[in-house]
Order: sequence, then C-alpha cells, then structure tokens
Amino acid sequence: MKANTCKYCGTELKGRIDKKFCDDQCRTAYNNRLKADDTHMRNVNNILRKNRLIMKELLLTTEGKIRVSHQKLQDKGFNFYYHTHIYQTKTGNAYHFCYEYGYLILDGGYYMLVKREVSQS
Repeated sequence: MKANTCKYCGTELKGRIDKKFCDDQCRTAYNNRLKADDTHMRNVNNILRKNRLIMKELLLTTEGKIRVSHQKLQDKGFNFYYHTHIYQTKTGNAYHFCYEYGYLILDGGYYMLVKREVSQS
C-alpha cells in the first residue's frame, strides 16, 4: 500500500487516511501558490474598475458625453493601457471601453468620454 505524501513538500503523512498536508504551514504555502496567478488578474480588474469609476464620475453631470484633457484623466489616476474592449465605428473611430464607459481619442490631447447604454433583455 502506497503511503500518502504532503501535497506541498512531499513528506510522508502519518495519521488520517484522507490527510493532504503535513501541517498548517504546508497547507497555507500550497494554497498561496495556487492563488498567485489570481493576483495579476485581481490587479488588472482593480485598474479597470478605477478607470470606469473615473469616467463615471466625470460623466455624472453631463448628458452622456464630455470632453476632457489627457492631463485631467492622468491626474485622477486613469491608466490608458487597460480597457475591456474597443468599439470600431463605421467611420473608423475607435472607442476604448472599460465596461460601459469609454473614450474616443481626440486631437490636441483631449478625449471624448461616453457611456454606452446596455440593453436589458
């Protein structure tokens, strides 16, 4: 009969037949290693949420569109490298979206912020 070994360090386990780890340190280290890949995804999602919140706050006082400078977005902590998708219009304009809020790059260091209405079915 083959002896069970710790899933983290490989030490032979003694005690219960369904035991998976030799101690709490190995159990914690094993689970932390599994979740390490999730950390990057969590960081990206936090950036996307922050970008969305910045655009939402700027659009609150408007009728759905506003023109803002690159500097104003940057001062609020907007990260231009992250977005959820790009919407290409028939005229060739590319809107970068963070969920339902997006921006169109304009001339002179300005951006047109918009909110895309999501249809509920």
